[in-house]
Amino acid sequence: MKSRILVAVVGVPVLVWVVLWAPSIVMMAALCILAGIGAMELQQCVSGVKRSGLAGMGAVAAVFVVEWYYDRPEAIALLLVIEAVLFFGYAIKKGGEVKFNQIMAGLFGSTAIGYSFSAFLRMESSGIHRAWLLLPFVLSFACDTFAYFTGLTLGKHKLAPKVSPKKTIEGSIGGLAGNVVCGLLFAYVMDRWFGASIAAVPMVVLSLVCGIVAQIGDLSFSLIKREFGVKDYGHLFLEHGGVLDRFDSVLFVAPTVEIVLTLFSSASFGF
Repeated sequence: MKSRILVAVVGVPVLVWVVLWAPSIVMMAALCILAGIGAMELQQCVSGVKRSGLAGMGAVAAVFVVEWYYDRPEAIALLLVIEAVLFFGYAIKKGGEVKFNQIMAGLFGSTAIGYSFSAFLRMESSGIHRAWLLLPFVLSFACDTFAYFTGLTLGKHKLAPKVSPKKTIEGSIGGLAGNVVCGLLFAYVMDRWFGASIAAVPMVVLSLVCGIVAQIGDLSFSLIKREFGVKDYGHLFLEHGGVLDRFDSVLFVAPTVEIVLTLFSSASFGF
């Protein structure tokens, strides 16, 4: 608990500053760092080796994915093809030393993780207020926090015991309820201080959808850890673990919010 509080006290103000007020290039740099570390953590988990050529390649490739979405989004398909050729070319050069799951970890780590983090850049470039970029964090961290405390106090029935033994159905429901509350609070703040009138029903629906997606994201990365016998992806955030431990839900929620804000009309969400 002390670790959670410490990380929140230091991390939340930094996150809010980067999202709301830092120059766009600073936000891009922060997302590049997170994507690079996340891709490296995934490769280290799958390979079981702390330092390797694949881990370095994955980190660099993820950084390029984020940077290209910022600087040259029209050429992103070319970058993905180049990365696939490089990863398989490296495996061929190694003559069987590199396994297929390692190649896939490299490709997924660079493309999927890079794509998810770059969702914030795409949302910003769409012209919406930057305060909207806080929503994926709100609907990820709120779900995680409420699920944790609800499960701790009321949890009895296991949600996915073979994947994450401590998670409960009661905690899952608490996470969804907490998401709705925080989503409505976000809508109130946006209406009061940022002039965006957000209808309650769409926000409730979005909060529930993102709550489900957030929990799937959490369990998905837990599934990978369990398969390869790893407790945490890293220790960047102290007892919280690494980037993939802390941002696993965000990686699923950010593109979801991006898609919803793109598809829904301004009449529904007020942007």
